Amino acid sequence: MNRKHRKKAVNEPQDWSLNLEVVHPNAAGIDIGNESHYVAVSPDRDPIPVRHFACFTEDLHRLADWLKSRGIVTVAMQSTGVYWLPVYEILTEEGLEVFLVNARHTKNLPGRKTDVQECQWLLQLHTFGLLNNSFRPRRRFAYCGPIGGSEANTWLRPAHAFKGCRRCSLR
Repeated sequence: MNRKHRKKAVNEPQDWSLNLEVVHPNAAGIDIGNESHYVAVSPDRDPIPVRHFACFTEDLHRLADWLKSRGIVTVAMQSTGVYWLPVYEILTEEGLEVFLVNARHTKNLPGRKTDVQECQWLLQLHTFGLLNNSFRPRRRFAYCGPIGGSEANTWLRPAHAFKGCRRCSLR
């Protein structure tokens, strides 16, 4: 291909839809933050497809109620620090399927500088099934923080091993 043809090919508009199959039609994307979370649903589900929710428990329950009222059954969010934990717990308790996604898998492309763009990008990737869910142990395991002595490290053990320990929290 000579230079003239190459330049023409670059300037022609491209079809970016790629005819991808929709894997999760009832999906949402959440950009997790330390002060607030941005949630995107498909524009055909709500006249305001991107909403902003604070991090308080009451707001997280409002988030779950809004998602369920829009017919959302699966949500993708990044595992950002520890801020994703309450969102994950509340959404799973409300019966939503939560995809916990490694942030490295979604940050490779340039752009998406705002929280709104990030949650829309997560929605798009999740809708087409392009995100892998991270492993998350079920409630049969418990987390106990550093307990000192010879067991100074944090351990993940069967839940019955921590029965009665006040510092342990079932996950």
